[in-house]
Amino acid sequence: MVEGLALTGDERVLEVGTGYGWETALLARLSREVFSVERFADLAETARAALAGIDNVTIVIGDGSEGWADNAPFDAILVAAAYPLVPAPLTEQLVEGGRLVQPIGHGGNEDVVLFQKRGAGLDSVRVISGAHFVRLHGRYGFG
Repeated sequence: MVEGLALTGDERVLEVGTGYGWETALLARLSREVFSVERFADLAETARAALAGIDNVTIVIGDGSEGWADNAPFDAILVAAAYPLVPAPLTEQLVEGGRLVQPIGHGGNEDVVLFQKRGAGLDSVRVISGAHFVRLHGRYGFG
């Protein structure tokens, strides 16, 4: 998923689903700035502790399906949870030509898809792989 974003080192990246911070650390190493949204406070705190000393990462507890409008726009977005559609706020918060990777499906058996923003919408570029992810919950995800 990280490779699919084709990061060059100067991007502002939104990560939806911080988890324990492993992917966040990779994104921090490969981009200029990472903004990560985690739904669960205990996971966010664990990730903050694991990422202590990495100064280009900001983690917030919140609804990742809403993105992070206050820090938008983003050059790249990585969604680490499955939903049948890309949530509208994430598309809106992506720069023109920006890339987004998300597992598309209901959770448990989906395709990880690379999208690129064109105008007001997203073009599907390619399927990166099959996967088994948790569901994306929130206002623009599963209820």
